[in-house]
Amino acid sequence: MSKYKAVLFDLDGTLMDTAPGILRTVRYTMEKMGLPEPPELRRFLGPPLFRSMKDFCGLEDERAWEAVRIYREKYPEDGLFDSNRFEGVEDMLAALKEDGFVLGVATSKPEPFARSLLERFGMAGYFGFIGGSGVDGARDTKREVIEYTLENLGITDKSGVLMVGDRLHDISGAKECGVDSLYVLWGYGSAAEAEECGAEALVRTPQECYKYIVNKV
Repeated sequence: MSKYKAVLFDLDGTLMDTAPGILRTVRYTMEKMGLPEPPELRRFLGPPLFRSMKDFCGLEDERAWEAVRIYREKYPEDGLFDSNRFEGVEDMLAALKEDGFVLGVATSKPEPFARSLLERFGMAGYFGFIGGSGVDGARDTKREVIEYTLENLGITDKSGVLMVGDRLHDISGAKECGVDSLYVLWGYGSAAEAEECGAEALVRTPQECYKYIVNKV
C-alpha cells in the first residue's frame, strides 16, 4: 500500500503543455513594454510570473507588476487555450482517482486561469481542489500555493502528501512545506535541474509516475 494519500500536481509542464500560449503572450508583453525579448524565453515556463519578470528581464517591482498586468489581460484572450495534452497524463489521473487517492492542483498560474483551462480540456473533475496564485498577487510562491491547496483539501497530515512537478520551484516549494516531491521529465525541466534542486526522485513518463506513487511504501 502506498504511503501517500494525497497527490498535488503542478499544471504547466506537468498536467498540460501550455508553452505555446505562454511564450506568445510573453513576447506580446515585451513588445507592449518596449523591451527586447529576453534570452532563453523558455525559462518563463513554470516559475511565478512576477518573479520571472524580475529575474529574467531585470525589472524593478513597479515595472514587473506592469508586465504582469499586460500579460494577464492578454493571456486569457489569446494564449490560455493554446495548450495541448501530454500523452498518458489523463490515464494516470483516472487510475489514481480510481485507486482512491485525493488529487489536487498546486500551480503558480492564476487560479481562475487554471480552472478554466482544466475545465476546457475536461480534466477538472479529477481534482478535489484546483489551487493557484491570486490575480491580485496573492500566493506568489509555490510554498504558499501548496499550503493553500492542502488547506482547501482539508489535509493537515503532510506525511501522506506528494507534490509532483517539472521545475525546481515545485521541488523547493514542497521542501519548504515539509512534503515529499517527485520531479517529472516530460515537461519543461531536465535531469540536470532535478539533480541541482535535490529532487528526491524523478520519473520520465506518466506511467512511471503512477507506478512510483502506488508502490511508494
